[in-house]
Amino acid sequence: MHLRTPSPACRFSSSWRGLALLMLAVWLSGCASLPSAVDRPVSTALANPEQTRIGHAVQQRAAKAGTRNDSGFALVNSAELAFTSRMALIDAAQKTLDIQYYAIHADETTDRMFDALRAAAARGVRIRILLDDFNTVGKNAQVLKLAFEKNIELRLFNPLPGGRGSLFFRILGSLKDVDRIQRRMHNKIFVADNAVAITGGRNLGETYFGQGESTNFIDADVLAAGRIARELSKSFDQYWNNPLAYPVQSLMTAEEIAALKPPPAKPAGAPALASGEAAPPAIQPGAPAAAQEAPRTVTALDGSVSLIEPLPDSTNLALLEWTWAPSTLLVDKASKIAADADDVQASQDTTVDGLLQLMAEAKSDLLIVSPYFVPGRRMMDQLAAIRQKNVRIRVLTNSLASNDAPAAHVGYARYRKELLGLGIELYEMRAEQEGTLSGFSSLGSTGSAGGSRASLHAKIVVLDGNLLVIGSMNLDLRSQLQNSEVALVIRSRKLSDDTTRLIEPALAKGAYKVELDKGQLVWRAPEGSQLKDSRTEPDASLGLKLMLTLIGPLAPDEML
Repeated sequence: MHLRTPSPACRFSSSWRGLALLMLAVWLSGCASLPSAVDRPVSTALANPEQTRIGHAVQQRAAKAGTRNDSGFALVNSAELAFTSRMALIDAAQKTLDIQYYAIHADETTDRMFDALRAAAARGVRIRILLDDFNTVGKNAQVLKLAFEKNIELRLFNPLPGGRGSLFFRILGSLKDVDRIQRRMHNKIFVADNAVAITGGRNLGETYFGQGESTNFIDADVLAAGRIARELSKSFDQYWNNPLAYPVQSLMTAEEIAALKPPPAKPAGAPALASGEAAPPAIQPGAPAAAQEAPRTVTALDGSVSLIEPLPDSTNLALLEWTWAPSTLLVDKASKIAADADDVQASQDTTVDGLLQLMAEAKSDLLIVSPYFVPGRRMMDQLAAIRQKNVRIRVLTNSLASNDAPAAHVGYARYRKELLGLGIELYEMRAEQEGTLSGFSSLGSTGSAGGSRASLHAKIVVLDGNLLVIGSMNLDLRSQLQNSEVALVIRSRKLSDDTTRLIEPALAKGAYKVELDKGQLVWRAPEGSQLKDSRTEPDASLGLKLMLTLIGPLAPDEML
């Protein structure tokens, strides 16, 4: 989910109210400011991860695999696994947890995760949480209570000044600095003991874990172990120790701190985790790390308790097959947030730039999954050059109806006919799906009742069936020039094939295929859906279609 610039023309029901709010904005922008003297103690990732249970297990698994590759990977292909994997890493961590996200929503799923984090902190694990400031308002401000827990530090990146009661008024109060507030830290990193990490497109919250009542995001992550996890930690440290990272305590008033402080400690003997998570077994001094581990349980999202086999040999990462493969990390510098778009374009190779360079090397096939696909002129020229080599290009993105940021669809729609004219195959996610949505595999399938509206959020590129890129980036100018992003590039035919097999059924059954018929767009209904082809944006309301018509010719690509 991105910050998309609101349209001021749509905000006010009358001219006097608009004028009053404008005057208020001017007043707020003159009063609100960030603190100038901030204490930011420098800290870094765990220096000796191999001395932890998780690190020892990674070394054992690598030795058992007999590989020369120093990094292992496992695809996180469902919302259920995305949740339980993170809970397992919290449970297994002995020394450190480093957590970096664009958004953490306050709801029942994250409450359970926070309980697990508190239990980890209570047993001595140092926890650092770095969160982009933009969404820390209203109910989500409750996440900031973690900053006042022992052994937990929480910093906010690129904060907006002012109170947290309303995002609208926070934006109004920052209009004097509108260029900066549009540049957000979009990275998603979760690292345990500097040994095993999770990264990808998913934020933290019920809609990212398949538990939303009306809408769920279709997303993807990858577990990474070994050297690549340490590189993710180095990236985390660069952002954590950056001047744009403010400890929560430096931004909160005394009243806000009092309101957000945690409740009194639980009575002695009470369970450590409200969700029923079992506490880790006691470590016997002097015993080998791997020998001290026993299988434990993790409570699933539906409340059931399932045995989690130790993997590898000691960690609670259930039923996953690890692939050891060559890899590299694409990550933006934290300075990208402080620069303006022209400076970034002139001085930095960004994550999206690196991805585009890789895509230019495609020889036969390019599969792109991007929820917000706004190519812009330069990217269109690059796609045209790739097509000139007769490379097949397939793109899965959101439809107007499924897009949680419909303004982004405006930027995509203006290139749609040109993309099709190049021979690029376009697929748009159906908004209405049957059954419970837990991942790509559930698209277009039937199942138990649950949240039925799907919104694509995964960011994936598969190149020539041999190179997999998965991360936080979208193929749009906002990701390229304004937001900071992170991605893993993994050279593995197996992981590429597994990912392609996950996505292709979604193309056939969970998405409309967009084609040109006599120069006009037509949306071909997914197979077996009993839907009809359409010549207008399928499932979209009249209001959304009107917005597309009115805003389409006016809004610049980089603002969408």
